Amino acid sequence: MLASAYAYSDRLDRAETLYNEALRAYETAGWSGGHLALAHAYVGLGHRRRGRLREAEAALRESLRIAERVGRGLPLYWTATCNLVDTLLVRGHAEEAWEVAERYGFAPPYPSTIVIPDPRSVRGRLLLAVGRTKDGVNELEAAEKAAAVRGHHNPVMVPWAADLARALATEDPARAARLAADVRTQAERFGTDTAIGEALRCAAALESGQRAVRLAAQAVTYLEASPCQYEHAAARVEYGIASRSVAELERGLALARSCGADGLVAQAREVLESGRGLR
Repeated sequence: MLASAYAYSDRLDRAETLYNEALRAYETAGWSGGHLALAHAYVGLGHRRRGRLREAEAALRESLRIAERVGRGLPLYWTATCNLVDTLLVRGHAEEAWEVAERYGFAPPYPSTIVIPDPRSVRGRLLLAVGRTKDGVNELEAAEKAAAVRGHHNPVMVPWAADLARALATEDPARAARLAADVRTQAERFGTDTAIGEALRCAAALESGQRAVRLAAQAVTYLEASPCQYEHAAARVEYGIASRSVAELERGLALARSCGADGLVAQAREVLESGRGLR
């Protein structure tokens, strides 16, 4: 639990040390069940937050392999599945993420115990990624209500608002703008580089022209200082697209490749290869 607090407050060095210490302790003691499965899941979470997406996927699949022997429906099973779906989504493998969700029952009803990251937010993002926009919006609105009940305000751990703002950008731009403003307020209150950078990415996505460029540049500044390299890569690519900068797109592409973010690599490469309006 201490490591998870570190993982979502930009102290990933400390979080990963504790996650790996726990894994070694269980392995040394000869554990082979639920505790070991959960340890692998949290090691995967550490990799995911750091932006080592291939390593995250491997650790989370190992966690699920062990968890299958223990039995479905336990909190550890939800943690492994939720993090694997999240990792596959940021890798750009939406269909594979959907298959995992279907295979392992990653759907309501949710457990009463805390699952990190927020499963409603992750499932809402999944539904949006596979084109089920209305269902995704409903799921993110359910995440909003659940977060309010539990008092969860960390916009990185419970990221429903940023995804909902993007989903509503065309249909209800006024509400999307309010959500983006709320995300930024919460992020600045929380105070980490990752939270503020992600809020600025969301704000930039709702803007156009030079305002979008300025916000995207600010997002890059914060996320470059963050330990979360996938988010930094995404911000670089988005800034490169907004500013039409070949240099920024190439930097974003290199970062995306190092993370194993295949979808982001494809997006950056497509823009670079088209060459339209780039300088």
